[in-house]
Order: sequence, then structure tokens, then C-alpha cells
Amino acid sequence: MVFTAFMGALLFALASPAFADGETLRGTLQNQGQPVTGVKITVTSGDGQPVGEATSDAEGKWEVPVPAAGSYQVTLDQATLPTGTVLRLKDRATLTVQVFEGNYRNVLFALASGNADGSGAQPDDGSSASSAFWTRVAQLAFEGLSLGLVIALGALGISLIFGTTGLTNFAHGELLTVGAFAALVLNTTLGLHLLVAAPLAVLISAAFGYGQERFFWGPLRNRKTGLVSMMIISIGVAIFLRYLVLFLFGGENVPYEQYVAQDGIQLGPISTTPKGLIAMGVEIVVLIAVGLALTYTRLGKATRAVSDNPALAASSGINVDRIVRIVWAMGAAVAGLAGIMLGTTQILNFQMGQQVLLLMFAGVTLGGLGTAFGALVGALVVGMFVQISTIWIPPELKTVGALAVLIIVLLVRPQGILGRRERIG
Repeated sequence: MVFTAFMGALLFALASPAFADGETLRGTLQNQGQPVTGVKITVTSGDGQPVGEATSDAEGKWEVPVPAAGSYQVTLDQATLPTGTVLRLKDRATLTVQVFEGNYRNVLFALASGNADGSGAQPDDGSSASSAFWTRVAQLAFEGLSLGLVIALGALGISLIFGTTGLTNFAHGELLTVGAFAALVLNTTLGLHLLVAAPLAVLISAAFGYGQERFFWGPLRNRKTGLVSMMIISIGVAIFLRYLVLFLFGGENVPYEQYVAQDGIQLGPISTTPKGLIAMGVEIVVLIAVGLALTYTRLGKATRAVSDNPALAASSGINVDRIVRIVWAMGAAVAGLAGIMLGTTQILNFQMGQQVLLLMFAGVTLGGLGTAFGALVGALVVGMFVQISTIWIPPELKTVGALAVLIIVLLVRPQGILGRRERIG
């Protein structure tokens, strides 16, 4: 009961809007992870009176202050969209949103690659409508696979850490942020090319994870701190790291020096970029390598032994503390890599880890908490569902749909897809 109440409070806190100095409407326009600039946004009140307008800047961001809380209509001028970019749903060029007192409201417009004549967008009738529908399904499935691979890298660390220590680490999302911003410092401040900065940032992430276990989580466990207490402590660690990044780097979106903008390529019905394909390839190789290491190497067998029964593993001569530290280092490394891959396809922000944290938990719980391969399967399912569900629901609600599927699956199979049943009592 305590855990359920705590999770409810956490979800409410994560979903609650941030406070601003005044009521504001804002958003970021992106297509294939790239900012869309020069697009006109107009805001009117509920009775049709003009309130203000803005044009998306070089980062795709726009902002319109509103005089008071209330309902407003936000319209995207499709004539100002650059060539090759269209609205996914042409009937959603005008959105009605509610702004609450003292808050800002993010407004999302779903953009896609296409032509002004309607090709690539959603046609109105006939066989062309059916063709465009399946083209859109293929595009969203590809984007879901890309998102699922990023989620899988992060969920892998969550699953391994839980399996070896029993800790549900709510600060794991910040490990993605730390890895992404470590690469940013090496890339933009020290002037290293991203291909050099990325591996170094992964090593920094691994060292950061090892240090956390060696000097923080390990001593807490040795003092017999309860798992619920440690879980609550991890929320504090997440908040501290998130706002430390905000203090050091500010709240603005920042890109890497290289691979910011690339020409798109067409693979049948799918539009993508070279960096997107390379990122997916790297993620697949890393996931396969980690899976093979856990299955066939001596370290992997020791890790699985500690996950199954730490006391029996210790009596067999396995150094449990050493294995746990290695698991933390490996989990932080793959999380840092996930943050870097996410940063190459999106703009870096201090909240980027928090934004995918619930999806990582959904993936690892759906696949089977404590199992590496379960985390991979669950993350891919969540990623695909999140993207494809935008065909029927607004994009801003796609995360809610993923969590709804998670609840339904757990009602049918509580141990997850690849999890094992356990006797209780």
C-alpha cells in the first residue's frame, strides 16, 4: 500500500506542469529530430480575439505570453512550413489548449516529411489514402524501433542493477543526461570531434556509475538501509543531478557541434537520416554484445549467479561487491551511450533523462524486471507502441497509452514477458 501510494505521488509529480513567472504558450517544432525554423504560430483567445504570434527560431522554439489563465487556440501557419515538411494530420493545424494560472503550456505539432501537394501527409480518400496510411504506419514503426533501442539501453542498466541489488533506481534517467552532457563538454568546450568525445563520455559515465556504487549505494547497503528507503533516496539523487545539470548548463536546448543537420534519405516508405541509421546500428551492436557477454563470459555468469542468489554466489567464492560495482559501471555506461545517441537525434536538455525514465521503467517491467533480455523485448514493445499509437491518439498522450498497455499486461502476466514466477510466502 505504501509503495502504491508512493508511485502515485511520483507519477503526479512528474506529470505536473512546471511553474513560470506568468502564463505562457510555448513549443518546439522538429521533424526527424531536426529543428524547423521560420514557422509562424498564431494564438487567439477562446472568443477569437488575437493574443499574439511568434516564429520558430533556429532551434525550432517559439513562445507566446498570454494575458491570463484560460482556453486558447494555437494555429500553425502551414504556408510557412519549409519545403519537404508537412503536418502529419492536416486537421490539427489549430489546437485548443488550456493554460492554468502561473503555468506555461507546451503545445505539440506533429510534423513529418512530405510535399506541399499532400504527398507524405494524410490524403482524404481512395486508394491513395490507404497507401498513405500504411506509409505512415511504416514510418512510425521505424521511429518506434529507434526509440525502443534507446529505451532498451537505459532499461538494461535498470534491470541489471535491480537484479543484483534489488534497488529500483529512479536516478537512472539522469545517467543518460550525464553521459549526453559529458560528451557535450568534450565536444563543444574541449573541441574534440563527437566520434572521439562519445567513447570518452561513455568511459566517464562508467566511472560515475562505479563511483556511485563504491562511495554511496554500497555504504548504504552495508548499513542495512531498506530498499524502500534507498528507492526514495534515489529520487533525491535524481532531483539533485537534474538541477545540477540545469545550474551548470542552463535550461536552453543545446546541440553537438557535429551531425546537427543532415539531408534526409528515403528507404522505401521510410524517411530517415544517416546519423539515425548509424545510431541504431551502434545500439543494436551494443545490446547484442552485452547479451552475449552475460550469457557466455565468466563475468556474465557470475553476474547472473549474484542476481539469482547473492548469498549462494558469495559462498561459491564470487566477490559479490565487485560484481555489483561492475554492474553499476556497465549500467551507467550503456545509459550514457543511450543519452549520447538520443542527443544526436534530438536537442540536449537537462530533462532529457527524466522524459524517458517512465518509458524505461515501462519497458523493463513489461519485459521482466531483473532480466536483461526481458528489458530489451519490453523496451522495443513500448517504443513501437508509443509511436504507432499516435495514429489514433494525439502525440502528447502517447506515453499515457504505453503505461496503460503496461498495466493491462501486468494484470494478465505480472512477472512480465520473460520474467519468472516467484513464490510469495
